Amino acid sequence: MDRQKMADKLIELRGDKPRMEVAEDLGISYFTLLSYETAERVPRDEVKVKIANYYGESVEDIFFLDWMTLIV
Repeated sequence: MDRQKMADKLIELRGDKPRMEVAEDLGISYFTLLSYETAERVPRDEVKVKIANYYGESVEDIFFLDWMTLIV
């Protein structure tokens, strides 16, 4: 997993939505979301699923982009 690609993808998916709003919707703290978006931390598997469902994306598309680029 490439942490920076994950962070970039999370920022892209959030778009113009305030970070606080997304964090509240996900049931995590603002600083936890910030740590994911700055590549300081990687979410636990349960949180990965919550994030993927929230954005309507697959866990693989958000968190495992590095192996998918090898296929394409």
